[in-house]
Amino acid sequence: MDFSHISVLYYETLDALNIIPDGIYVDCTCGGAGHSRGLLERLGEKGRLIAIDQDPEAIEVIKERIGSDPRVTVVHDNFSNLKVILTSLGIDRVDGIMADLGVSSHQLDTAERGFSYNSDAPLDMRMSKEGLSAYDVVNSYSERELMIILRDYGEEKFAGRIAKSIVSHRQNKPIETTFELAEIVKNAIPAATRRTGGHPAKRSFQAVRIEVNAELRKLQETLDDMFYSLSHGGRLAIITFHSLEDRIVKKAFQGYCKGCECPPGTPVCICGKTPEGKLPFKKKTASPEELEKNMRSRSATLRSIEKIG
Repeated sequence: MDFSHISVLYYETLDALNIIPDGIYVDCTCGGAGHSRGLLERLGEKGRLIAIDQDPEAIEVIKERIGSDPRVTVVHDNFSNLKVILTSLGIDRVDGIMADLGVSSHQLDTAERGFSYNSDAPLDMRMSKEGLSAYDVVNSYSERELMIILRDYGEEKFAGRIAKSIVSHRQNKPIETTFELAEIVKNAIPAATRRTGGHPAKRSFQAVRIEVNAELRKLQETLDDMFYSLSHGGRLAIITFHSLEDRIVKKAFQGYCKGCECPPGTPVCICGKTPEGKLPFKKKTASPEELEKNMRSRSATLRSIEKIG
């Protein structure tokens, strides 16, 4: 299978993991195995990699590219089940975990997956190819539910207008394709606004995709499992692609690094809380050289934390 994907912040992510040769590492979103192959190059014979992905097409590629390596265990699942996955493998702690939260180039460029507003295809957007689809969201959610999704997940200024237009159009016939949805969104946005800020449907498609895959909820729920699955000195590295994800990761990392919570002026600490983590760096973004080679890296942000508690 042709599964094309350029790994963003490649060396920055591998360096952030501070890989030890005989360590155990987890790639929560293995995709085309780009980061994983680099990770394996830094592992020794006794090292181990758990390669996870929820996309069945990605799993085929992972097995083909790195599955024959005896150090690799391929798992078809969502990373939100990380704790269960590690327990089933008899693993208590790992030395590093990474997650690239972006939609893969393969998913975006494969028209029939229904992720892109640039190709006409049935509305889908399911990373796992199972469960709730974009068609279901667009055609069954109430106007208020659609407005909230577009506002909160897409940070769409005209969420109310777009939601109203979607509901109006589907009264005549279901909204079935990406082009249909993109056209409805475009026409609901004022002409002056459409001429600036890229494709007018970009934020709405992001919002529907996040809802379909429960991306923010799963990330929020799983960050603790990721961090507390690390050994002492282990690193967690996460690549985000929009402010909503980055905000969740940043807030969680700040919480792990927080120490004493006693009221200001307390002469002696009585809460006993000490930092559980430390930040190797604040954040990293793509270099000018990477941006020139891969424009999809322009919105990528890497954050990392080391477990010290």
